[in-house]
Amino acid sequence: MDIEDIAVPEFVEVEAGERLGKIRSLFDRERPKGVVVMNDGEYAGVIGERDLVRSRIEDDTKAAALMKAAPEVDLHEDVREVARVLVEGNVKVAPVYEGSKLYGIVTADAILEAVLENLDALDVDDIYTDDIISIADDSRVGQAINRLREHGISRLPVVDDDGRLTGILTTHDIVDFVVRDNDRQGRGDRSGDLDRLLDLPVYDMMSSPVLTTTVDMSVREAVETMLSEDINGLVVTPEENDDLVMGVVTKTDVLRALTFTEEDAMDVQITNVDLLDTISREDIRESITQVSGKYQEMRVLHAHVRFHEHKEKLRGTPLIQAQIRLRTTHGQVAGSGEGYGSEHAFHVALDKLERNVLELKGVTADERYRGQLLRKLGEL
Repeated sequence: MDIEDIAVPEFVEVEAGERLGKIRSLFDRERPKGVVVMNDGEYAGVIGERDLVRSRIEDDTKAAALMKAAPEVDLHEDVREVARVLVEGNVKVAPVYEGSKLYGIVTADAILEAVLENLDALDVDDIYTDDIISIADDSRVGQAINRLREHGISRLPVVDDDGRLTGILTTHDIVDFVVRDNDRQGRGDRSGDLDRLLDLPVYDMMSSPVLTTTVDMSVREAVETMLSEDINGLVVTPEENDDLVMGVVTKTDVLRALTFTEEDAMDVQITNVDLLDTISREDIRESITQVSGKYQEMRVLHAHVRFHEHKEKLRGTPLIQAQIRLRTTHGQVAGSGEGYGSEHAFHVALDKLERNVLELKGVTADERYRGQLLRKLGEL
């Protein structure tokens, strides 16, 4: 299936130097699906509807400040490949070209709607993220923001002292609160407001009750809920206890699932691929293959590697967080780590992944690797 039937010509084309105030006026008048940003007639990036409408950036700011460098896709490209480039580009909209002519745009929601009937074949259990990053409801908003940034995520399940789910806090909740507060306070002296905001308890800003799903629900049902409620994710809970957090499933998880393959060659997907420096996609594939190849009867169906850049640097090299998640014939397994540069970060995460795979398999490695792996774990 290609994207010819789901790409739409409903977009606004603007120059990188255009004021956001003017672009917002165009949105209010024409209601397009997205903005394609050009720089002297050459494609430069995109601005999604949600980013534009919910951004608190001043109207006099140039479009270039808000745009994302989404990859160009062809009108006749396969929907699975387009899902891949949206995930790897960390965007929800991409420009669509017919030859050298800009035809329109394609959105993540349009892709999900187009493949909805096929999603009955997957359960939430197949794709959700079980590496839970949550926050206590009496924590401060400043702590929540740091956690969102540290892990490169956009939502935090909120729990009480007993670990029970009480709410959800997203980056959009924070932005919406700030925008509402700006409207109430006006544009006068804002000194002290930021400190007050950061010191608020999370329960003052979280959304509650929380929309949830269970591991045995079909992905189709989960996506239908997300689309109808205009949200990007659901908290995953056990069927018998909707107060217990098992993980999160998002639209991005579903897009990633569209790229899963049952072919012999391992499918590798990289988010924020532009952060690769001295390591290539093929290096990453070979390294993961070497780790997974040490274990009997376990085959990797899909590998997702996500890089996130922190502000800290060492001699000009940024601190990078790498997260590796494998979908295998024996379930999901993950590893994460940090290092200066993507190659260092990846290998720290790979070492953690290998330890977790070892635990998953109950030390069922081939004999030639057993001593080596146990020594690495400090058990010999």
